[in-house]
Amino acid sequence: MFGICNLAIVPVRIEPSDRSEQVSQLLFGDHFSILESTDKWAKIEIAFDNYIGWIDTKQFSKISEEHYNYLSSTPVIHNSDLIEYVSDSFGGLLPIPIGSALSFLDNDQINTQGFIFEGLKSCGQKPKSELLKTAFMYLNAPYLWGGKTPFGIDCSGFTQMVYKLNGYKLLRDASQQASQGEALSFIEESEPGDLAFFDNEEGNIIHVGIMMENNHIIHASGKVRIDRLDHLGIYNAETDRHTHKLRVIKKII
Repeated sequence: MFGICNLAIVPVRIEPSDRSEQVSQLLFGDHFSILESTDKWAKIEIAFDNYIGWIDTKQFSKISEEHYNYLSSTPVIHNSDLIEYVSDSFGGLLPIPIGSALSFLDNDQINTQGFIFEGLKSCGQKPKSELLKTAFMYLNAPYLWGGKTPFGIDCSGFTQMVYKLNGYKLLRDASQQASQGEALSFIEESEPGDLAFFDNEEGNIIHVGIMMENNHIIHASGKVRIDRLDHLGIYNAETDRHTHKLRVIKKII
């Protein structure tokens, strides 16, 4: 079985319970395969990043395998403003966050609710220089574990969405993203747009941010913010201390 998200933002949970931890989100137009289901919950694998979690069965529409394959092979089209609207066949408006998937709107068999989008669309890979411009759109977005929107976002959701909006795929969690790309030996080798990863005392990757010029980094910690980066890690001038220990810098593109 397969499905598509027909709401603005849907929580993806680690267990089939409303009280369970949110580990990611589906945005409007995201499609997925259904691994198992009950009357209330569906365990899904998201097509974009193969992330697995549970969603409420009332918060998506079922699609056929043919339509799932169609969406998986179709270039991703998304909206490029922070918040826009789609209208349905009854004239109702649905707000959708930046990075929603719009590829299905032209297929009447999938778009059974008659959604219409009249805003700005974006598709394809953009130059690396565009990454920071996109990142700045999320500046001051509050931190939210599992979040992927300007209304709440976590560190790896932030990097994933910035890259997605520029036509590149990152995995969902910081530890997964750290397996991608080419490791750099020194901060001085990095370019704006590269990813910096940080670990805890056990050596586990727990944080990620996007490199800027002049040894600065933009990352989600409390909110999406800009801090200094040195060989020890992220230095927060407000608290006068290092907050994250640098592990590795990776060049993804």
